Amino acid sequence: MEEPPWNDWVLDALFAPTCVACRRRLGPAREAAVCRQCWNAIRIVRPPWCDRCGEPLRSWRTLAEVNGQCARCLAQPPRYDQARAFGLYEGALRQIVRALKYRGHQSLGAPLGGLMRQAGWDLLSQAEAVVPVPLHPWRRLRRGFNQADELARRLGLPVWRPLRRWSLGAPQAGLRGEHRRRNVRHAYTVSYAGTSAFSKRPRRVVLIDDVMTTGATLDACGGALRDAGVEWVGALTAARASTPIGASTAAAPRPRPPRTRRPWTPHR
Repeated sequence: MEEPPWNDWVLDALFAPTCVACRRRLGPAREAAVCRQCWNAIRIVRPPWCDRCGEPLRSWRTLAEVNGQCARCLAQPPRYDQARAFGLYEGALRQIVRALKYRGHQSLGAPLGGLMRQAGWDLLSQAEAVVPVPLHPWRRLRRGFNQADELARRLGLPVWRPLRRWSLGAPQAGLRGEHRRRNVRHAYTVSYAGTSAFSKRPRRVVLIDDVMTTGATLDACGGALRDAGVEWVGALTAARASTPIGASTAAAPRPRPPRTRRPWTPHR
């Protein structure tokens, strides 16, 4: 990362800003509002992973057993072709994404976008445009910006915005499993109004969002694009909430202490 300009040293002395992830004083060694230590602490998503959804797999042997795809993708193929993410949605990266999304730190879009570009270069090299996952107009008005759009503008490809979300629904962050899928089912449509900058509609695109959890949102958006005639849909996110497939997610129950009888003593 580049060294900060001299005026950053002056601002540090005057205002003593803190890192949005660890809350410690930033100092000059920072990128946007995050200290270098927190950027370096991010756990990067590395192979082996499912070739379709990008879910980390427990081992290369697991990958061979399912022909390159995880059991979920084999049972119910998503409506996007490939998905990738930069890092795991935990620790420092979780705080960084939340600072961008909920606390208005739009300056984080540039460094996160650069990391996404490295992680998703194979998808981006196949695409003609990137498509940010849209917010409902009311949510967009309240937040003041769309974090997916902030990230999409940093990826070096034209930004195409044909998707609309007209169904508000509950925030995905508060839902789990099948409830997430029901919440976004038929929530996204394609409208070409306002996309006249593209003389020819892209046939190969990459969906952009901040976090992939179950993949329900990306699946719904991919389905809307496919129904509108897009031939190939990739998906790229800054973070992924994930547990390697095949790994146990349940904590071992604590052994119950043996029951003991209290010695009987006569009442006096």
